[in-house]
Amino acid sequence: MNRRRFLGNAGGGLAGLGIAMMLADHARAAAPKIDSSNPCAARKPHYDAKAKNIIVVFCSGAISHVDTFDYKPELIRSHGKPLPGNEKLVSFQGPNGNLTQPLWKFRPRGQSGKMISDLVPHIGELADDLCFLHSLTNESNTHGPAETMMNTGFVFEGFPSMGAWVNFALGSENDNLPAFVAIEDPRGMPQSGPNNWTNGFLPAAFQGTPFSTTKPIRYLDRPNDYSEELDRAARQAVGFLDQQNAQHFPGDQELAARMASYELAARMQLHIPEAVDIHSEPEHIRKLYGADSSNKVKADFANNCILARRMIERGVRFVQLFNGAYASGGALNWDGHSQLKEQYDVHGDILDQPVAGLIKDLKQRGLMESTLVVFATEFGRMPMFQAGTFGRDHNPNGFTCFMTGAGVKPGMSYGATDEFGFKATENVLSPHDFHATILHLMGLDHKKLTYYHNGIERRLTNVHGNVIQEVLA
Repeated sequence: MNRRRFLGNAGGGLAGLGIAMMLADHARAAAPKIDSSNPCAARKPHYDAKAKNIIVVFCSGAISHVDTFDYKPELIRSHGKPLPGNEKLVSFQGPNGNLTQPLWKFRPRGQSGKMISDLVPHIGELADDLCFLHSLTNESNTHGPAETMMNTGFVFEGFPSMGAWVNFALGSENDNLPAFVAIEDPRGMPQSGPNNWTNGFLPAAFQGTPFSTTKPIRYLDRPNDYSEELDRAARQAVGFLDQQNAQHFPGDQELAARMASYELAARMQLHIPEAVDIHSEPEHIRKLYGADSSNKVKADFANNCILARRMIERGVRFVQLFNGAYASGGALNWDGHSQLKEQYDVHGDILDQPVAGLIKDLKQRGLMESTLVVFATEFGRMPMFQAGTFGRDHNPNGFTCFMTGAGVKPGMSYGATDEFGFKATENVLSPHDFHATILHLMGLDHKKLTYYHNGIERRLTNVHGNVIQEVLA
């Protein structure tokens, strides 16, 4: 390289750096302005939102699409035959056997005649209200990373969850409750645990608060031997010290955020007991959800669904509701590798009526006009049994989720897997498309919702994602 070319390239490089800095400044200007003394204050969306609140029902363990919502007549006709072109397919846990028809009968549901299986008959009754996405895919075939991908947009840990992004962008409509709540399954945590509701590199104020009807918020109640007077005096002393520190270190965002969290915790002590008082619900509501069931796990999960509705009623912006907990062999979740029929008969009964009851209750209260309900899982399952077992292996190449509520077309299906339910083939969707659409319904442009971290303008959808325009009402 001669001197003239070197100087020319250097000049072009400097211009490129200038453009990059301008673009970074533009992206930072689009990020929400956060008041560190009140980080969860309500903020305006990028444009008029269809939905103000969201509930994500997440089925941990990967619920089988071919046994629930993705009807494949050819899979029934080809029962017992090899999968064409994949006769010796080896997947996550090893070799697969021949094609296996759905283990529950599919029936037409609602006026639309949508074929849904008998595993979820109560959800099936709502077919005309639901918008099915049949062509979702995932980048991982392992539960933890795939679960993380569906909830944070990345297979690696350390990135903010979808709820944290929404909390960061929009704040809360309630000063006395968390803006983002994660309701764990009564049987335990999902496989990826707190990664599903983490704030990642966003400020800590935007992480989810995990609690449920069986697991109250930790350390919220005052110790029995600690009087109300002592509690009040301690809060006043801490408040005085915080104010002194704020005067000595003006603009300290971490200190301001800590003060805001203490103040929220104090307000939560007063308001959480009423918000989680499930037993104040009338008997007909408890029956609607199945909270009167003799099956304790079903009753507890139904109570969690009621809790989700009560959170939405009180202005909580984002509610994550988990069905299924991490356990080897799928005994406590939807990971049906060995005895799928036996396991799913248990899990289906726990899931079906409570989730259907939640949607019906939101609708009859008029809350669906401003609430988006999303039903998701980490991936699907194979259309054949694993060799030598009575279960289906992991399948990230095609699976089903659905949406209903504010801004979504009801009674429709979008995308499709092939004739056996093995692979998404029509309008193939990524988790980034899924997230971009959810953010759009919340009034957020996924390309503008960014946070500057380690020299990169990060976003939930990374550098991908397109809004699924066809499903928007």
